[in-house]
Amino acid sequence: MSSPSTPARGRPARLDRDRTVATALELLDEVGLDALTMRRLADAMDVQAGALYRYFATKDELLTAMAERMLAGLAATGTDGDWSERLAALARAMRTALLARRDGARVYAGTHATGPHTLGFAEAVVGVLRAAGFGEEDAARALMAVAHFTIGHTLEEQAALRPPVGDGAADPERLRRAAEPERYPQLAAVVPTLTSGDFAAHFDFGLSLLLHGLRALDRAPTCGDGPEIYCRGD
Repeated sequence: MSSPSTPARGRPARLDRDRTVATALELLDEVGLDALTMRRLADAMDVQAGALYRYFATKDELLTAMAERMLAGLAATGTDGDWSERLAALARAMRTALLARRDGARVYAGTHATGPHTLGFAEAVVGVLRAAGFGEEDAARALMAVAHFTIGHTLEEQAALRPPVGDGAADPERLRRAAEPERYPQLAAVVPTLTSGDFAAHFDFGLSLLLHGLRALDRAPTCGDGPEIYCRGD
């Protein structure tokens, strides 16, 4: 007797790793991360839940594969301009990729994918930095800073975009009411910006600060000390 994931002769396979990840991402957009379960995914694929474990032993493994898929194509971003413009383009592309999926940043956060999309993105970021004269340690830490900033910002952005539910929800009106000018005059003065929905502007401001900080680092030229491709160039 064939297993639930084994097709009848002449029929296309109902279950494989790529289709499982693609269906999981579609289901994520439909129901959100909290409602995405292995059983629900199995139902969507019309297989028994146990069949999924042939490819993903745990839900965390599935989420890691989903995170990897979300970064597809990002490595080719950021080929124009100086190093800071290329780095900014890569960061913006990552934010866009995470925003393209419901709860995308929550799915990605905490995963440690080592697939070609994730490694290709990291390779592109580190390559831009080393070509600009950053040392290995600084390039590695800059990669983490850019990724962590982008993921963290997008986490907050997607949380703010969810419909307010309960007292702990992100509701700009609650902050406007709470920041009474008599008690919090400084905070009240900046509430319009704090509650603005222009998340691209918020992101670009933080990214600009990060880039300015990187420019302040002492970058020693690497020409003669390593591969020619890593010679400093602004």
